[in-house]
Amino acid sequence: MSHLQRRGARSWRLKYDIPGNSKRTTHYVTLKAATRREAQVEAAKILAAVATGMHVDPSKETVEAFIARWLDNAHGLAGKTLERYRQLASRQILPYLGAVPLQRLRRSHIVDWHAKLLKTGGAGGRPLSPRTVKHAHFVLHRALERAFEAEIIGRNVAHGIELPRVETKEIEILKAGEIETVLAALADHPLHPIVVLAISSGARRGELLALRWGDVDLAASTIKIERSLEQTAAGLKFKSPKTKHGRRTVGLPPIAVEALKTHRRKQLEFRLACGLGKATPDTLVFSRFDGEPILPNGLSRDWGKFVRTHRLPPISFHALRHTHASTLIASGLDPLTVSRRLGHTSGGFTLSVYAHLFSNTDDRAAAIMEAALKGTN
Repeated sequence: MSHLQRRGARSWRLKYDIPGNSKRTTHYVTLKAATRREAQVEAAKILAAVATGMHVDPSKETVEAFIARWLDNAHGLAGKTLERYRQLASRQILPYLGAVPLQRLRRSHIVDWHAKLLKTGGAGGRPLSPRTVKHAHFVLHRALERAFEAEIIGRNVAHGIELPRVETKEIEILKAGEIETVLAALADHPLHPIVVLAISSGARRGELLALRWGDVDLAASTIKIERSLEQTAAGLKFKSPKTKHGRRTVGLPPIAVEALKTHRRKQLEFRLACGLGKATPDTLVFSRFDGEPILPNGLSRDWGKFVRTHRLPPISFHALRHTHASTLIASGLDPLTVSRRLGHTSGGFTLSVYAHLFSNTDDRAAAIMEAALKGTN
C-alpha cells in the first residue's frame, strides 16, 4: 500500500510498504516537487523499484563516505593497487563528487566531472590527461558497482558512459642492436646480472627482486617465479601472483645462466668476507649488501641514472620486459608461448598489449602463404 501527502510548499511525503519474508515493513520518504503531478511521477519510480525488487532503503551517505568505507574494507586488492585507488580518489574523485549523496549521484554528475577533469583537473589547474581520467572513472565505477551489489543504490550510473579517447602510445623497447650496446655498457656494473635476467626472462621488476636461490636451477637453465616484491607507502611486502598463470617456470639462455653463475660467485665471496655465511635456498638472488631486499623504486632510480649517465636509449626498467616480448614476437614465436613466459592470463591479453608488433609480421605471413599456394617451401 502507498499514500502520498503534501508536507510543504515544495515537499511531499510518500508512505509505502515493502513485503518481506514474514511481514511487511512501512517506509517513508520525502519527495521534492512543486506539484502533485511531479510528486506522483517520483513516487511511481520508487514504487516501480519496489515492485521489481530493485528498491534500496533511503540513505544520506555521501560518495566520499562510501568510497572511504569501501577502500578500508577492500581486502582483495593488492597493496599497490589499493594505494593507487586511494590516490585517484583523493585527487580526482572526492574533490568533485565527494559531497554528493551516493543515492543522488546521476549520470549528468559524471559527465560534468569528466569535463572538469579534462579542463582543469591536473596539477595547478592544468588539463588532466584522458588516461588518468579513465583510471579515475574505473575506480568510481568499481566503487559504485560494490554499492549496487550491497543494494545501497539501484544501479551503477557510471556504467556505459563514454570515456575520453586515449591515444595509443607505442610501447618503448630496446631496438635491434641496442641490447648489445646496453649490455656492453653494463660490463662489471652491479646492475648487469639483473638487467640480463630481465631481458632474457621477461620477468617483472618485483618478480626479479623476490627471486631466491632456491627458485634458480642453473643446471636446468630455469627460474621459478612464485612471488613478487611490492613497495607501497606502508613498506615492502612479498606477495603471491594474482593468478595461477603468474606462477611459472621460465627457461634461460646460456648468457643469462653465465651471468647468474658469476653473480652467485661474487655474492658468496662478499657474504663470506662479511661473515654472513653461505647462501641458503631462501637467500635473495638480488639484495642489498646486508641481504635485505632492494627497494623496487630504488632499482628503477638506479637504472634511470645509469641510462642517463651512459647516454643509452631512455627507456624504463619495465621496458626491458617489453623488449623480451617484442624480441620473441619478432622471431615468430607463437603468442601463447610468449604469454606463458610473461605470466599473462591468456594469449589474447598478450595479443592486445603487443598487437602492433604482431601486425609488423604481416609481410612475412603473406610470403608464407605465397609459398604455400605455389607449393614451394
